[in-house]
Amino acid sequence: MCYYNGQKVTRDEFIRLKHLEKLVSKYKFLNRDLIVGFDFSNSAVLVPVGDDQGTEDFELVQMEWGFIPDPLTWPYWETREQVMIGRRPHKDHRGQLVAGLDFLNAVSEELLNKGKVYRNAALARRCLFLSSGFYEWRHEFPVNKKTGKRRVTPVKYPYRVMLKGREYFWLAGIWQQWEDAETGEVVDTCSIVTTKANLVMEQIHNQKKRQPTMLTDDLAWEWVFGDLDEKRIQEIASYQIPYEQLDYYTLDRGFLNSIDPLARRFYPELPPLEIPGVDPDFVEGMQGALF
Repeated sequence: MCYYNGQKVTRDEFIRLKHLEKLVSKYKFLNRDLIVGFDFSNSAVLVPVGDDQGTEDFELVQMEWGFIPDPLTWPYWETREQVMIGRRPHKDHRGQLVAGLDFLNAVSEELLNKGKVYRNAALARRCLFLSSGFYEWRHEFPVNKKTGKRRVTPVKYPYRVMLKGREYFWLAGIWQQWEDAETGEVVDTCSIVTTKANLVMEQIHNQKKRQPTMLTDDLAWEWVFGDLDEKRIQEIASYQIPYEQLDYYTLDRGFLNSIDPLARRFYPELPPLEIPGVDPDFVEGMQGALF
């Protein structure tokens, strides 16, 4: 899954989605190396807008990362207090400990299922997350030198993942406007769509083997502006970007609290990723650098 995203961009890059660099220059919130999903803070999201003439346009806005479903549907969160409790592990009315429902990620394979909290948003409120890189953990189980068996507790190695040759790129998303029944607070909330991991990501995110749905510019345009039927929505939501287009490197394990979270870190004990056509010795020597 994707719970950490970066949105640090400059005006240097221009893509064909009209004149995004004008928006980038306006907004000071596009300067964050790392956004932690579990903080449920705001993220930069691109949403479509139109006029009476049907002109296609978009705007870059801030939305709360952490989809809040319609209060009239499960899990029936009507107030901000209920949202705050429900997002974290907590005890239910029977005193049983239950997992939190953060709704940070929307699984593409289940996106349009009947009764799914994301279905209506996927049909009518699709958006794009801006990303300059996202973060995942690789789990390795080293051999215990005393017993010769692999340890039960994994060693976690954080990676930063980007798109080759791109300062920033797009992740498929959906959004929902929610209103607090007590205070009247209205907030736009959103979730990143995830898909099955490609060959590289299934080795990096090797526990859940998922990745955010990274879109090409053409697919990004279609995702927000296209008049899509359910079949096409499902196809784009499940799009798996070719692994050859990814850049990635390892980070310091304490990067979440570092003053320089993007700094590369080399781990000589970390086995190299298995990349077709690439010499493993070369990969091992480049571990921690861009590929």
